[in-house]
Amino acid sequence: MFDCATNVFHLAGSLRWKREAAGQGGLLNGEDPSAFTTSDPLKTWIIQLGVILMITQLLGLILRRIRQPKVIAEVIGGILLGPTAFGRIPGFTTHIFPAVATPYLSLVANIGLCLFLFLVGMEIEWSVVQRNYKRAPFIALAGITLPFGLGAALSRPLYHHFISDSVKYTDFMLFTGVAYSITAFPVLCRILTELKLLDTHVGVTVLSAGVIDDIVGWVLLALSVALVNSGSGLTCLWILLVTIAWALVLFFVLRPIIYWLARRTGSIENGPTISFMTITILLMFGSAFFTDIIGVQSIFGAFLVGLIIPREGGLCIALTEKLEDMVQVIFLPLYFTLSGLNTNLGLLDDGITWGFTIAIISLSFSGKFSGCTLASRALGFRWREAATVGSFMSCKGLVELIVLNVGLSAGILTQKVFSMFVLEAVFLTFMTTPLVNTFYPPSMRVRLGQHAPQHDAASLQRSDSAHKGSVKSDDVAAPELSKFEESDERKSRFTVVLDRLEHLPGMMVLTQLIQPPPILAADHSPKKKAARRASSVSVDAFRLIELSDRTSAVMRSSNTDVLIHKDPLLNIFGTFGRLNRVSVSSSLAIVPFEDLPASVVEHAQQHGSQLIFVPWTPVQRSAESDTDSPSTSAENQPSNPFEALFRAAHSGSGQPSSTLHSNFVRGIFAQATTDVALFIDRQHPGEFGLPAFDGQHHIFLPFFGGPDDRLALSFVVQLCANPGVTATVVRVSKSAFDDLSRIDSVDKLKMAHLGPEEATVHTIAFPDTVYDAQTTQTRIQSETADNIAWTRYSSQQPPDSPLASALSRISFSDIRTPAPLQTVIEYANNLSETAAERRAQPIIIVGRSRRLATENHHSEITQLIEQYGGSGGEVKKTVGDVAAALMIARCKPDIVVLQMAKVG
Repeated sequence: MFDCATNVFHLAGSLRWKREAAGQGGLLNGEDPSAFTTSDPLKTWIIQLGVILMITQLLGLILRRIRQPKVIAEVIGGILLGPTAFGRIPGFTTHIFPAVATPYLSLVANIGLCLFLFLVGMEIEWSVVQRNYKRAPFIALAGITLPFGLGAALSRPLYHHFISDSVKYTDFMLFTGVAYSITAFPVLCRILTELKLLDTHVGVTVLSAGVIDDIVGWVLLALSVALVNSGSGLTCLWILLVTIAWALVLFFVLRPIIYWLARRTGSIENGPTISFMTITILLMFGSAFFTDIIGVQSIFGAFLVGLIIPREGGLCIALTEKLEDMVQVIFLPLYFTLSGLNTNLGLLDDGITWGFTIAIISLSFSGKFSGCTLASRALGFRWREAATVGSFMSCKGLVELIVLNVGLSAGILTQKVFSMFVLEAVFLTFMTTPLVNTFYPPSMRVRLGQHAPQHDAASLQRSDSAHKGSVKSDDVAAPELSKFEESDERKSRFTVVLDRLEHLPGMMVLTQLIQPPPILAADHSPKKKAARRASSVSVDAFRLIELSDRTSAVMRSSNTDVLIHKDPLLNIFGTFGRLNRVSVSSSLAIVPFEDLPASVVEHAQQHGSQLIFVPWTPVQRSAESDTDSPSTSAENQPSNPFEALFRAAHSGSGQPSSTLHSNFVRGIFAQATTDVALFIDRQHPGEFGLPAFDGQHHIFLPFFGGPDDRLALSFVVQLCANPGVTATVVRVSKSAFDDLSRIDSVDKLKMAHLGPEEATVHTIAFPDTVYDAQTTQTRIQSETADNIAWTRYSSQQPPDSPLASALSRISFSDIRTPAPLQTVIEYANNLSETAAERRAQPIIIVGRSRRLATENHHSEITQLIEQYGGSGGEVKKTVGDVAAALMIARCKPDIVVLQMAKVG
């Protein structure tokens, strides 16, 4: 017993000594942190990951400006980190990418590659192929056979010049043909989505052909690997038969089981559960293991499992969201870096090598482009559309790089030939977007359900010139007065923009305001019924989703027909429309952030909308504070300095969101050729005890003059046709005494508790509300239009006038004051105070710009900023002077800012 205890203590002491010995050393003891050790490879791996991510992200920011896919940045970053560029720096490869550490980097990269091919399999939609079963197979077949033949023809001279005799020519020829015939389906989807071509005839056809091409390409790759790994033709046959048997087991045995499991666990309805995720990942790696041990690449097994995941209920999208960030942020850059480490463009150092490189690029492009273009033309596409299909199908991207890496690891390709093909893949992927924009400009694109327009060179030139000259800053008399007469008509077609849940209340308020007057007993005559049908309101709810770099976003963009019926914002707004007897149609678009304003403008034009409703909630205010400012007042600052430090990120989280949305709003104002109404939500969603309004609304309109104010006046008259809406319209003009001294100290003390101004937008990306200098003629014409509008609406109307009912609910007055904005603020505050008495929700409607307006409010805005705090120099560029003053003064009613469409 004593000997046993001694041995136990001795073993424990030895383990303790080993643990301490392993923990010795480190940076403080002079150890090189970049030194690689097999017992602790994590340090080197972290260094490698940091260098890779910094390089690829920096290149991604640069290439994104020229609309290149992220894969280009990752491939170029890998090439730069290899022997082509950074590898020439003395000690760089030894310390950052030592050869002994490559197996660990390769292990992680290949794990990520299996996950990526699993995501690619889930990204493939069989329904897309079914919708284009007549065209897609023919185009895909033409895009495979011709490039494969050209690749096989080129493989003969390549083999004799660069490949050793130890490699079978048939293996090399097969890999060359597969590399030529492959199309990068994931990159193809991203380019189609970014260029907004998924809802065009060309886009749907390319997507369908790309799916078929991708599947056939992976099958050919599996065949190539099987041929290389087999020692004889009989062994290759057995490998293929076992692979086919495994695919049949997956599709006909395991696919129903996976579907049953998804239903059983509720993953289809509520997203993938932990148990479903666990079983799916085990199945994916198990399939990868099986295909690897039978002689086919493991990535093929992972790809097959991705194909059998149920598509119902958006399960593939939800599953992709769980995995995509780690795959795209960490695993794929590592894989491309491995490709870059094996790519040495310095080996292309003689004329014959460059001659073959140019031949590889030329034949690869001409094979894909010619085959798919001619096939598309034979199927009835116009030449420009057919060339666009050929350009898309020439995209190589990461899929060819995977094929090339398989060939390199199998010893079929040398490093020089591998570098030549990598250069070809990068060049063709880079050229895809410019070629598509050249062959298929936006003016020629045909959406689904539209007929192809006939375009010739002259019509295209006229269309381009008309598009470039459609918006002008100068206003002349005839178009301005004509637009005013048009705006006097009742607006009945609206586009409502929805992009965030907190914007729904404001859009519901505006939609409720534009309801047509209720049908009375005396209105059942045929003439009045026909007039009511003509003025019936139709609203198109336009749901905007930003397209990100995530795979799930691309998958959503190709499934908008399904998402539109499941989107919560559209469902809520549609239900609200039915309850309020408003015809609501739904539309959904997934576009990049920089294209959001243009998408809204284009959508409104296509649907013939007369007014675009845009929501804006500048800052989410806290329940305990009465300020809109992103910075809290001194009383509300936390006393703990560490709490202030860690709250800084949270307290400012609303400001970037508000800033981005303000950029979006200004983009719509700058590009819109339709009247625009911006609803600024000033309510506190978390507050209780607000007065009940009984469905009544009272509108306050300060009228200064100018086209936007005239539009606002006409819109107020239309809204007051509803018996539940009343209005106060005040024509404000500045008196001769420009004196703000009448704002006494009592008023200043009364408002001293208010915090600084709203979150502002520090950008000059879009034009502000100050337009070009007006001439004397246009100023006089605008003032004449102001007087006509004011006289028409404020004068007594005969009882049989169509405006009589609406004007009877409007109170008109005229006021001259040395401080117009301060007077408007006082009116707005009085409106808030009397809201409970009126039992009517207060709303302020103003015009946006100073374009041809009578007054210049710059000096008063400056004094209001000094009085209330904040810096309003930028916010008024978004909402205009009057609305900016109301926001600076913390007026509580919601604000609607209108801008009349610019006329050319």
